[in-house]
Amino acid sequence: MIRVVLSLVMFTHLAFFAVAGEFNSVLSVGDQSPKWEALPSTSGRMISSDDLANAKVVVIAFTCNSCPYAVDVEDRLIDLHRDFKGRSVTVVAANVNTIEEDSLEAMKQKAEEKGFEFEYLYDESQQIAKDFGAKYTPQFFVIGPDRKIAYMGSFDDSPDGKAITQPYVRDAVAGLLEGKSIAVSETVPIGCRIRMERRRRSRTK
Repeated sequence: MIRVVLSLVMFTHLAFFAVAGEFNSVLSVGDQSPKWEALPSTSGRMISSDDLANAKVVVIAFTCNSCPYAVDVEDRLIDLHRDFKGRSVTVVAANVNTIEEDSLEAMKQKAEEKGFEFEYLYDESQQIAKDFGAKYTPQFFVIGPDRKIAYMGSFDDSPDGKAITQPYVRDAVAGLLEGKSIAVSETVPIGCRIRMERRRRSRTK
């Protein structure tokens, strides 16, 4: 009887930890993509996950203005959007940092300077990052036609964009469009930690 109880406890324990990905404490590859309510974009529009319903593939890029790793990936993200534009692929960037350098006004200036043609969303509540388990900038999620996570992690195998040998996000997008299996579906995100706001506990007298 004791062995049975111990086995059930161990199974429950392992099942609990099996729900998240190898490098993501919230989501696993194959999970349904989280939805989000309308968020302000640098384009002046309000964008929700439902607004992307017509896209076959969606790339979510958690990024910001202040992180040098995020800055280094901007041109590659612009190229990705342009290369797959017209092929039912939507790229959406999201920033949740609350410092002045990452404010919506600063984001609008960045989007104009860089010529972002994709939506660059701001979530002051940081909920979208929490729902995706995003902890770094940049960090990427590729979502397939079934609206399940097909890939999550780094953009490629070169944080500074030099000597790239494995373009993870690009390969995932191409694979989904061609109906092929994705060889690498999860990698370690490399970048700056997202500046999550901590709520202070109220002291009781």
